[in-house]
Amino acid sequence: MTAQTPPFRDSQLPFAKRIDDLLSRLTLEERVAMLHQFGPAVERLGVAAFRTGQEALHGVAWMGPATVFPQAVGLGATWNDELVRRVGEAVSTETRAMRSRDDRVGLNVWAPTVNLLRHPLWGRNEEGYSEDPKLTSAIATAYTRGLRGDHPAYWRTAPVLKHWLAHNNETDRATASSSVRPRVLHEYDLRAFRETVEAGTVAGVMPAYNLVNGRPNHVSPYLREQLRTWTDQDLLVCSDAGAPSNLVDHEHYFDTHEEATAASLIAGVDSFTDHGTDSSQIVERLQGALDQGLLTESDIDAAVRRQLAIRFRLGEFDPRLDPYAVALDFDTPAHRSLAREAAEQAIVLLKNEGLLPLTGRDTRIAVVGLLADECKLDWYSGTLIHRSTPLEGLYERFGADRVDFAEGVDRVRLRTSAGTYLSVPPADEATDEVRGAEGALDPALLAGRTDLPPLTTDTTGTELALIDWGGGVLTLRAPDGRYLSVADDGFVRASADQPGGWVVQETFRLEPHGSHESRGSHEGGHLLKHVGTGRYVSVTADGVKVAAENPEILELETTERGEDTVARTAAAADVVLVVAGNDPHINGRETEDRTTLALPAHQRRLLEAARAANPRTALVITSSYPYATDPTDLPAVLWTAHGGQAAGTALARVLAGDVSPAGRLPQTWYASDADLPDLLDYDVIGSRQTYLYFEGTPLFPFGHGLSYASFEYGNLVAHVGENSVHVTFTVTNTGSTPADEVAQLYSRAVTPSVSRPRRELLAHRRVHVLPGASTELTFELPLSAFEFWDVVHGIRRLEPGPYELLVGASSEDIRLRATVELDGTPATPRPVLEHGLNAADFDEQRGAEIVDRTKLSGDAVTPARGNQGNHGNTAELVYRGCDFGPATRTVTVEVSGDVSGDVSGEGSVELALDGGPVIARLDVPATPGPYDYTTVVAPFGATGVHDLHIGLRGPVRLAHVGFSG
Repeated sequence: MTAQTPPFRDSQLPFAKRIDDLLSRLTLEERVAMLHQFGPAVERLGVAAFRTGQEALHGVAWMGPATVFPQAVGLGATWNDELVRRVGEAVSTETRAMRSRDDRVGLNVWAPTVNLLRHPLWGRNEEGYSEDPKLTSAIATAYTRGLRGDHPAYWRTAPVLKHWLAHNNETDRATASSSVRPRVLHEYDLRAFRETVEAGTVAGVMPAYNLVNGRPNHVSPYLREQLRTWTDQDLLVCSDAGAPSNLVDHEHYFDTHEEATAASLIAGVDSFTDHGTDSSQIVERLQGALDQGLLTESDIDAAVRRQLAIRFRLGEFDPRLDPYAVALDFDTPAHRSLAREAAEQAIVLLKNEGLLPLTGRDTRIAVVGLLADECKLDWYSGTLIHRSTPLEGLYERFGADRVDFAEGVDRVRLRTSAGTYLSVPPADEATDEVRGAEGALDPALLAGRTDLPPLTTDTTGTELALIDWGGGVLTLRAPDGRYLSVADDGFVRASADQPGGWVVQETFRLEPHGSHESRGSHEGGHLLKHVGTGRYVSVTADGVKVAAENPEILELETTERGEDTVARTAAAADVVLVVAGNDPHINGRETEDRTTLALPAHQRRLLEAARAANPRTALVITSSYPYATDPTDLPAVLWTAHGGQAAGTALARVLAGDVSPAGRLPQTWYASDADLPDLLDYDVIGSRQTYLYFEGTPLFPFGHGLSYASFEYGNLVAHVGENSVHVTFTVTNTGSTPADEVAQLYSRAVTPSVSRPRRELLAHRRVHVLPGASTELTFELPLSAFEFWDVVHGIRRLEPGPYELLVGASSEDIRLRATVELDGTPATPRPVLEHGLNAADFDEQRGAEIVDRTKLSGDAVTPARGNQGNHGNTAELVYRGCDFGPATRTVTVEVSGDVSGDVSGEGSVELALDGGPVIARLDVPATPGPYDYTTVVAPFGATGVHDLHIGLRGPVRLAHVGFSG
């Protein structure tokens, strides 16, 4: 180091000392400015501008062309940790390469999403890996290890896990609270984050928009109490976009933005993503919080330190030492091959009665369906460089002369009340444009095209391809392949290459004219409503546009029904492949949950037409989420997530038998909507959700997937050691096809003292086995894998007793069993005389909701809103095995009687033993607000050990129950 070189530039010093030096040189104003997502440069120190956040869920997103891998749920379906690690490595390498030519590309990547796929109607199902925390953490750890790189000091990219915490609903996502009991919190939701953070491959997390137990995630005490205790590394917590403002504007949790910003920073948020690239409002709020004494300089320094730690790890201050500074691999043959391999490994064969593979030399194949010639992207995809649809893949593999195609769209014309038809004018000189091809820091701001002429009317009109995506949501496509879309000027044009955007401008609804307030003589007509603007299509002298008035009454004239073309094509084929599924931008996406598991009616019509015309019909589901579709009359069913750039090639290779399918379902496929709990019910234990607790018969179980080979399992040996259970078994390929098998190891507590999972995944391994060969698999399971969260003592506890080890090909296809006896800590009664009961530590509940005890920390319990009225009248809580000692005589409750807002009436707390009559009732006086607690005392006689039942009646928030003798 020379006299002119400051210590923070000295690569011989530890990062911590260099950060200390740089912090000391920054003014308070400069430090505050760094806390916005777009931190400015500090030119006097030669410190560059820095932004947090680069989407990279399954490829570099939003910044233009990049390699596009399968959706995250598809990567989860591979059950292949090493493959996913290689995908992460490729994505981070392309991130570096893209940054070398475009400094808008960031190295702090916001990926992966580790929210558990608890409920299949969640709109963002495509973004997660699995409903199981163990599988999710394994895949997430693999992906982040690839993103991070393997250098001990420098990182290729710095991955941030999304979205902390218990976030599985788009409905009211900025205001809804997830009620998460302690066991669900520790055994389920935290686990996916914890194991990945503990692996040392994560730079930070992003809090979710929602609240957990009544408290916004952006001021969650779990950031400090849980997250930061899992590692010695500095972790960067980046807010979600707009979430800091939501604390005041939508959630009304704080009165001022200064209070909200200060509370977020103190809770652990280090970078504020708000108001796009404009940092002025966040800087103003932080400065205001400092001026009001809500923050100190040390609070600012703690957050800046964490951000600088990431920047040093990324090699920003050591460009000559950064081993990834010259990473230029982009769209390489290896990346293309990996994209195809990942797409192949993600394909799940759900059913096969001998139809597949398609090995006949002269087999004539019909490929039909709305997704048969599509390669769909989602909101977090990059722009395609290469593209392969199922049709293109089949042409390539089998030859175009053996493959026939029918899309199955309805061909329609729209006749106006004047007798003319909507017409798409020619645009011969228009250039082809792909949405987002140039990249954008915020693709939500991308505007629709206005360089094309708007629709007009004439005497013949244009035949449009109509697709009903379900729920009455339609797209209309012109003969040149462009979708009708609405730009900022309100005119309707055939201008979009695909439906897309933050607010999709390519979807419409046909509403019967009789349902509209204006009525005329065209009772059989329809109004065409544009979903994105909520306005109706109108015909004006300047062209067709959407407007707030004068909606056009349109007659829908169908010139060809999709099922008719599908039936003709299917009847002439030897085998039919119906490719069905979803468009990731429609009916189930960020901001929009699904309403049903059912396949949309349009696609059901096509499937039924194909099956009626040709019984040798296979269903290929290409979707971001599960469907409930009866497979009884189908000889073969496959599922794949949207598989990225090589999806079609991969599918064709699997169908041809070049690759034996070995994907496995990462979540349960339920048989019907009736099997599902309410979307906002996060109590997976109480409502028996996911394969862990579901007691019904699924359509296809978690872990399910078939092969062209057959496998035999044997030689299971389990040995209990001092700190682990050692398990070995063999897998033998008894078929004639080289194939992968995914061996799955589950456990089950045989005699649990509390409700435990029916079975729980402990380990898995995907292995390639040649015909006739065997492979021995070995697993070392830490004893901690058998623990559960003991609410009595607030710790993880290993319960002594027998545990069954289950080995098989899915959660329901168990081939081998063994039982081991584990030593542990026996259950003890709740010492209620010594410690009382925290209200949220119940064993069972009905109609209850956990809420925030205070804005800073702690839980309380109240009757759930929506339960018997606008607030809910009652809730029932059960606490098993309470030891009241030789003589308990008094009960004291810490309780709030909040009668503010929409809550009215008086509340009470009732206590009973073992389900018997009420033996104590405590009336709760009204309190000024929800956080104003009072204590109420009443006589209560009990001896010995009993199950305590507590009833909450009316506007009550119960925090704690104490007992005395």
